[in-house]
Amino acid sequence: MNNQEKFLRKNIGRKIKLARSKSDYTQEQLAEKLSLSTRYISQLERGIAFGSATTITNICKALNINSDFLFNDLIQNDSPVLNDIVDDKFLEDYLKLNDYNKLVVSSLASELVKLQDKNKIVKKA
Repeated sequence: MNNQEKFLRKNIGRKIKLARSKSDYTQEQLAEKLSLSTRYISQLERGIAFGSATTITNICKALNINSDFLFNDLIQNDSPVLNDIVDDKFLEDYLKLNDYNKLVVSSLASELVKLQDKNKIVKKA
């Protein structure tokens, strides 16, 4: 397996794990739902294994995601890779929040950026 294949598998695996976590499934529950082994789910999430088209389709259905979630940033070379922008753990936690708390996090992030920008101006002066 070449480096590009490893990169693709790891990124897709992270997204499967993220979607599973958002859906509040354990690896065991997802494996049972898909009639797969827990070990295989773990290997998919770590990028060690890669599923057939049928397996990937079934994973998307079980986790209520579309293929764009798994493949979009890997196919469009000009788009940033999500994993380079946001820490996986932060994203897992964020996706578990309800809509109100997502709004709170968004507002907090905006205010922090404003404070940061303000501090840059003060330091330049």
